[in-house]
Amino acid sequence: MLLTWRHLNIELFNTVKGFVSIVKNPSNTESVFDIEDGLMNADATKLSVEYVKQNPAVAQIIQERYIAPPPDIELLLKYPENSLGYIYASYLLETGFDPNFYRKLTVKDNTNYILLRLRQTHDIWHLVTGFGTDVVGELGLQAFVLAQTRRPMSVVLIAGGLLKILLQYPTDLENLLDCIALGYRMGAKAKPFLAQKWEENWKKTLSEWREELGVEPTTVYIP
Repeated sequence: MLLTWRHLNIELFNTVKGFVSIVKNPSNTESVFDIEDGLMNADATKLSVEYVKQNPAVAQIIQERYIAPPPDIELLLKYPENSLGYIYASYLLETGFDPNFYRKLTVKDNTNYILLRLRQTHDIWHLVTGFGTDVVGELGLQAFVLAQTRRPMSVVLIAGGLLKILLQYPTDLENLLDCIALGYRMGAKAKPFLAQKWEENWKKTLSEWREELGVEPTTVYIP
């Protein structure tokens, strides 16, 4: 029991420490991963897993443990310019983002798999929804993720972002709230992103993806 409580205290400490860091700097990805790792065994995380598994298509991909290899940027740039693959590769080059930026997880159970898949496809979700990578756009996307997955990390990020805006940039609060509301409505309406094998359909156009998934992209960022 002592070891169990010690482990839980370490997780709680990492979560709180990460939250404080997020409020100070919402773009600190290491803090994001610290918080999420700390929440790995939380009841909210378990409920999130059960929630997404209610959708048969998501349950199937979880059971399959589908994981795509790292994207070949040079190959994707040879696809049609309106394809998801080309737009994704161009987006990474333009922003300087590393597609393998995320903290790796060993897939031992459904929770590990879901979190790894969310991390692996994060930038794809940005492109398909149209949400940018600034603080407002990121929190809009997190609201979308929350609607689709009930992911606890999304709640933490939204809470941290709201607190930061409220304390430091209160005139931006209305814009942020609008973006969060928009993201949640979009996520509730769209088909499950977790069920998609994006990497097997790079040649499909971005417009086709959006139409199939029922997404009307925000104007925060549209490639």
